Amino acid sequence: MVALLVFGPKKLPEIGRTLGKGLREFKKASDDLKSNWEEHLRDVESPVHDLKQTMHQVQADVQSAVNAPDETHSSPAAEPTIEPPDTSDTEERKSNVRPN
Repeated sequence: MVALLVFGPKKLPEIGRTLGKGLREFKKASDDLKSNWEEHLRDVESPVHDLKQTMHQVQADVQSAVNAPDETHSSPAAEPTIEPPDTSDTEERKSNVRPN
């Protein structure tokens, strides 16, 4: 009622069309922005998802390595033996040395 009194009967249909056109353009722009935003999110989510899978696999590998029995400490035969150095050559050289 107020719009009819303010703008008059001749301008009211034109204002309605302009308002409807503006609302359609606004809705179209917001839909385009929303679809563009969702596309960028999908582009980012894919590498993040791959990275998560890789990290879970690494975590599982590390846990299985930590929980696996250590075969080097399971039997005494597996421990390295330290042999004394070969001194026979040194003693032989000492016996061949003549005092002055």
